[in-house]
Amino acid sequence: MIRYFLLLCPLMLSGVAGAQLHQTDDVRKSLVVESKDTAAWIRGGVLTVGINQGFLHNWAAGGEVASLTVNAQVSGYLNRIYHKHIWTNNLDMTYGLFYGYSNAFVPKKIDDRIDFTSKYGLQLDKQKHFYLSGLFNFKSQFTKGYNYSVPNWDSFSTSRFLSPGYFTGAVGIDYRRENYLTLFLSPLAARVTVADRYYTSMLPEGMFGIEYNKSSRFELGAYFTGRYQTEINKKLLFKTRVDLYANYLARDKKDSLGNVVKKDNPGNIDILWDNFFSYKLSKFLSLTVAATFIYDNDLPYSNTYTDPTTNNEVKKDEPGEGLGWWQMKQLLAIGLEYRF
Repeated sequence: MIRYFLLLCPLMLSGVAGAQLHQTDDVRKSLVVESKDTAAWIRGGVLTVGINQGFLHNWAAGGEVASLTVNAQVSGYLNRIYHKHIWTNNLDMTYGLFYGYSNAFVPKKIDDRIDFTSKYGLQLDKQKHFYLSGLFNFKSQFTKGYNYSVPNWDSFSTSRFLSPGYFTGAVGIDYRRENYLTLFLSPLAARVTVADRYYTSMLPEGMFGIEYNKSSRFELGAYFTGRYQTEINKKLLFKTRVDLYANYLARDKKDSLGNVVKKDNPGNIDILWDNFFSYKLSKFLSLTVAATFIYDNDLPYSNTYTDPTTNNEVKKDEPGEGLGWWQMKQLLAIGLEYRF
């Protein structure tokens, strides 16, 4: 299904273009700052599609004989402004596949993400900077994930859609500057993590922070999310986002003898930091650089894995070992881009 989605991206471009609202930055600014009685929808975003292909024959330096990489990213927003009310929606989706001759062109996933945030606010000041807001956020992925570094990787998956799935609901204060900056802080935010028992029963300690053989976990804590985007010039676009979550209910986990097997407390803050640069090379061609950093105490790092054939612990061989528990994803691509 995802492969068909990627192939249909160019067709999606034409559909979006036909329905687009052409509004200047001055109009958008007046809607947010000046007018008290204006009701309007404001939308925008970026769609990028990148394809890299390679072929080698009798190549002395060696390499993958034939390869194809396809990746797509959609980052968009749809906002509704009505008197003292504002409703904002942000959707970020990414997906990427690698096909290699040495692997009989069996696709290997290089990127997969769904991230949706909806926020509704009531204006608190005349300058329209502060809002009393409620927020909902959902995170998951499209398809199954695998650990390609282990033998027989396709015999078991490590994740899939809604395994894990993260649902966050929060009430707090939102600070806004037009459409380029928003800072939301909530002292009361509930988060529910869900996953199939197939995954949480793989390890004695469970998975994704969910206990062994259970399908969900409830957390209550403080939540902060900040977004900033700017067109540095007509060609260069920069977007960044930071999410922080502290779980008030976090406690050290102990075994039956009272020994601490996992240290956890509200000070173990979950962190997500997104960065996105796009430089337009021509009307529809761009250079894109994206980097995401995640820290989650519930997703520890191990420099070994269990060989399913021998049941022995084997040391991993990977260049990012020094990052420890940090999760990192970095992509660089040249491909088609459409800003709407």
